[in-house]
Amino acid sequence: MSFRIGYRTLKTAVGAGLAVAIAQGLNLDFYGSAAIITILCISVTRRDSLKVSWARVVSCIIGMMISGVLFEVIGYQPWTLALIMILFIPIVVKLKMNEGIATSSVIILHLYTVGNMSLALIFNELLIIIIGVGIALLMNLYMPNSDQALRMYHKEIEEHFKTILHELSVYLRYGESEWDGKEIPETVDLLQQAKNLALKNIHNHILRYDDQYYYYFKMREKQFEILERLMPYVSQIHKTVSQSETVADFMEELSNSVSPANRVPYFLERIRSMRAGFEEMPLPKTREEFEVRSSLVYILHELEEYLHIKDRLWNQADKKKL
Repeated sequence: MSFRIGYRTLKTAVGAGLAVAIAQGLNLDFYGSAAIITILCISVTRRDSLKVSWARVVSCIIGMMISGVLFEVIGYQPWTLALIMILFIPIVVKLKMNEGIATSSVIILHLYTVGNMSLALIFNELLIIIIGVGIALLMNLYMPNSDQALRMYHKEIEEHFKTILHELSVYLRYGESEWDGKEIPETVDLLQQAKNLALKNIHNHILRYDDQYYYYFKMREKQFEILERLMPYVSQIHKTVSQSETVADFMEELSNSVSPANRVPYFLERIRSMRAGFEEMPLPKTREEFEVRSSLVYILHELEEYLHIKDRLWNQADKKKL
């Protein structure tokens, strides 16, 4: 079994060491706590790190204020500590700073252990908090670049879309296919993984809340839902009619054109042209032909929606190009 050290583990280890070294170099009491705060503040994204760090700093200050007053008024007793927690925890939870409870508890216990409030002790604790949080933020400046992985997901998803559209066109053309459909569950997994990574990439930018990759994967996800809806209707068509060939040709061309490029107007015009052609054809002579043609009309309707989704979502991303 291979042993691999992740970048987050490495950042945590280096950060903890730096925090202790700085706190110890400044001759601070409880210098080891600086490492604990650093470890707690290192997060998977920059935005999360800022949020967590802010919550820990504010909650530590609140904890020091409450405990400083109660310890001095009631005394440094275990039940005083319990009372502090009873008051402190609901306040922090109300402020939605739950992440700060553990860190603040460490600081409160420092005050309890010393048994005497002083400006020197308060300054000591504030420095420990600043060092711990500051080193964590410094470590979180480095985040691995996700662009290569996002491009890979982009390419794989497009290849799967091409395959699915191609196989659907084959079935429409011949009334049968040897396709095993493995691209369907694979596409579901790829889209979920890609969206998660794109969202993580957004959270690694402090001032940016939109991302073209996220728009793209969201657009493909909605388009994929339409492809899934199409499949039962395509699979029910066992008899080919002239319109089947026309729709099959259209889907084959659509398959060859899967890309970020916007060819929506061209394909929408093709659909309008096909509809006009269908309306001019003689009425179906048998029930079976009627059902096939009805299914084909529905397939065209869904393909039109497939194209409109790209127009709405992907072009929205273009307008918000970052």
